[in-house]
Amino acid sequence: MIYTRITPVEFNHCDPAGIVFYPRYFEMINSVVENFFAEVVGRSFAQMVGGGNHNGVPTVRLETNFAAPSRLGEKVEFALQVARIGSSSLTLTITASHAGEHRLRADLTVVWVQDGRAAVWPADMRANLLSFQGISA
Repeated sequence: MIYTRITPVEFNHCDPAGIVFYPRYFEMINSVVENFFAEVVGRSFAQMVGGGNHNGVPTVRLETNFAAPSRLGEKVEFALQVARIGSSSLTLTITASHAGEHRLRADLTVVWVQDGRAAVWPADMRANLLSFQGISA
């Protein structure tokens, strides 16, 4: 399956030339991941880290290829696919496009952290990730 989100390119995303300043793409990518966890995996970032919990899904690997610039006012579609579910890690591929034009591809790995250390995915989260891939838990 594919999880998608539309992100409008705003002034705060752009450099003086009116194109997305590349570090802002990383904020957009993180937003896609954050919303994926809330809407698909069943735990928001607020639930994971709120109340002094030392839980979460920090990014441990990120490789990004930029293909074309995105400009102020465009609506960029981000598409997230699960490439691999490990015992404590998750590898994701995120692509971005506008009007059919490919803008970027990011391959990233996040790790489930509980009490400040890598841990096995909680059963409910793992089941939701497998279900997203169309696999029975």
